[in-house]
Amino acid sequence: MEPTTLFYILITILLIKYVLDTVLNHLNAKHFNDIPPNEVSDVYEINEYQKSQLYKKTNHNFNIFSSLFSLITTLSFFFFNGFLMLDNFARGFSDNTITTTLIFFGIIIIGSDIISIPFSLYKTFVIEGEFGFNKTSKKTFFLDKLKGLLMTIFLGGAILALITWFYEFTESYFWLYTWGLITLFSLFMNMFYSKLIVPLFNKQTPLKEGELKNAITEYTNSVGFKVDHIFVINGSKRSTKANAYFSGFGNQKRITLYDTLINDLSTEEIVAVLAHEVGHYKRKHIIFNLTASIILTGFTLFLLSLFINTPIFSLALGVSTPSFHVGLITFGILYSPITQLTGMFMNFMSRKFEYQADNYAKKTVASEPLISSLKKLSKNSLSNLTPHFLYVFIHYSHPTLLNRIKNLKK
Repeated sequence: MEPTTLFYILITILLIKYVLDTVLNHLNAKHFNDIPPNEVSDVYEINEYQKSQLYKKTNHNFNIFSSLFSLITTLSFFFFNGFLMLDNFARGFSDNTITTTLIFFGIIIIGSDIISIPFSLYKTFVIEGEFGFNKTSKKTFFLDKLKGLLMTIFLGGAILALITWFYEFTESYFWLYTWGLITLFSLFMNMFYSKLIVPLFNKQTPLKEGELKNAITEYTNSVGFKVDHIFVINGSKRSTKANAYFSGFGNQKRITLYDTLINDLSTEEIVAVLAHEVGHYKRKHIIFNLTASIILTGFTLFLLSLFINTPIFSLALGVSTPSFHVGLITFGILYSPITQLTGMFMNFMSRKFEYQADNYAKKTVASEPLISSLKKLSKNSLSNLTPHFLYVFIHYSHPTLLNRIKNLKK
C-alpha cells in the first residue's frame, strides 16, 4: 500500500465518524419536542419541560459548532503537514526516542487543551450558567485546568516514558510489559483514586452522625456490605447536579455522596440510590468492567505491536523517519472503528448491569424510593426523557429513565 492511500484512508475514517455522529445527533434532536410517555409525564411541570427542551437544543447547537471546529482543526493538521512540523520540532531538541515522544505528545495535549479553553468557558459559564447549573468560579475553573494539566504532564508523562522505554529495549515484547504497567495502574487507580486524586479537586468530609448515616449503616449491615468510609463531597462548589458513587476494594471501600444529592433527596431515596450502588458491587459488575478493560487493553496493545514498526504508518503522515510516536497516531485512527464497536458492547453491558443494580435495590429496599429519586435527579439535571433509540444504543451507558421505571414496576 502506498503512503498516500493510507493517508486518505485515515481521512475517510475521520470523515465517516463525523458524519455518523452528526446524523445520530440530528436524529436525537428530532425527538426533543416529543411528548413524554405517561410513566415519566410527572417529572416536569410544563414550564420546566420547556426549559429542558431549550437546554437540549442549546447543547445540540453548541455541539454542532464545536465538533465541526474540531474536525477542521484535525484535517488542517493532516493536510498542512502538522505532524511533520511537530516531529521536526521535537527532534530538534533531542535524538532520544523517549524525549522526542514526550515533546511530541506534550505539545499535542497542551495545544489541544489551550484550543479547547474557549469552548469549555462558554459551556461552563454561558450554557451551564444560563440554566442554573454552574457554581464554578473562574478561579476554580482555571485551577482545575492547571491541576489536570500538571497531572497529565507528570503522571501521564511518566507512563508514556515507560511505554516508550519498553518499546526501545524490549522490542517485540513491549506490548506485554506495557499491558502489565497499564493493568497495575488501573488496579491502583480503582483502589486509591478517591483517596489520592479526588482531594486535589474537591473537599471530602466524613458523613456526620445522624439520621442519614444511621439509615445507611443499618442498610449496609442488613445486606452484609461492610463499609467504614462514607464521605460527602462538595460537588456544589462546581455544579448543582447530584451524584453518588462507590469505589475501592477490601478495606479501601468507600461510599461518596455529593452534597447536592443530600440536599435534593430524602433519606429513604438516598438509601435506595446507595442500594443500587451496592448492587453493582454484589453482582460483581466492577470486577467485570475492570477485567474487560484489561483484556481489551491487551488485545489493543498486541495489535499495536504487530504494526507499530511499519514505516508506512509514519510515511502516511508525511514523516520520512519511522517514529514510534507518529505510528501511535496512525494506529489510533485505524483502530478507532474497533474502539467504537467495543464501546457499544460495553455500553450494552453497562445498561444490562444498571437493570440488575436497580433490581437489587428493589429487592433490598423498595422500587418506589428509587423511582422517585431517579425522577428527581432527571428533573434537576434537565435530562432528555425522549432520546432516539439509536442514540441510546450507541452512546448511553445507562437505560433511559422510562425503561428503568418500567423495569422497576415489573
